[in-house]
Amino acid sequence: MTQEIQTYLPFMKMHGLGNDFVVVDERGITPLVDAKIAVAIADRHRGVGFDQLATLSNKDGFDVHLTFWNADGSQSSACGNATRCIARHIMDADGTDKLTISTDRGTLHAIDAGDGLVTVNMGQPQLHWTEVPLASDVDMLHLPIDGDPVATGMGNPHCTFFVDDADAIDLATRGAETEQHPLYPQLTNVQFASLIGPDHLRMRVWERGVGVTLASGSSSCATAVAAARRGLTGRKVQIDLDGGTLWIDWRDDGVWMTGGTAHVFDGMWRL
Repeated sequence: MTQEIQTYLPFMKMHGLGNDFVVVDERGITPLVDAKIAVAIADRHRGVGFDQLATLSNKDGFDVHLTFWNADGSQSSACGNATRCIARHIMDADGTDKLTISTDRGTLHAIDAGDGLVTVNMGQPQLHWTEVPLASDVDMLHLPIDGDPVATGMGNPHCTFFVDDADAIDLATRGAETEQHPLYPQLTNVQFASLIGPDHLRMRVWERGVGVTLASGSSSCATAVAAARRGLTGRKVQIDLDGGTLWIDWRDDGVWMTGGTAHVFDGMWRL
């Protein structure tokens, strides 16, 4: 069995609203995933393909520790949709309805919301320029970038534009340009959102290190926080993404995100 684990890497393919993940359970085994392996698996033509890869490991005092890899081999401290998917998997396997999860972002709490939905507390938003981080002290609610976006940190950096029609935006062009804006030294996730009703947003996402993606949990949290701070919505909103709908509730104890998950298939990656 030991030789098989060293030769083949078992994985799960999961998605949250089309935001897709490869999940590798490294609990109890020698960690194998590194940047090179992540990039190889991410190739949608020669590998498996994913928006993020998540590895599971043990950590004292927690149900699980999660590490997130982007498709370009870089790491991210947070990935909301992957956290929900993995929480669903572990809750089903262990017969529990709540988890305490360790990430580089901090401690996250997940609960079974019923009807196949999972809710995760993504923690408090980061609202100081050094936390996002930004390159300089600027007005976070009105960045000096064409289009007047908002900066928010959710364990990773975000830049949110509020526009009349999110569907009319050239997401690939605008997202790629903004991701590498010099105001964001660690690059940034980019969102374009439109208010389509009371506490109801339509949003599209360019994900740092990935590109156009159908959904993003941390981006949805950042957009909800930005909309509330701008006075466009209350603190509890529905966000419609290309892949489906998430419900965000910015409470005193953090930003809670609720949505569906899917386990697509299991596989073995030959090392």
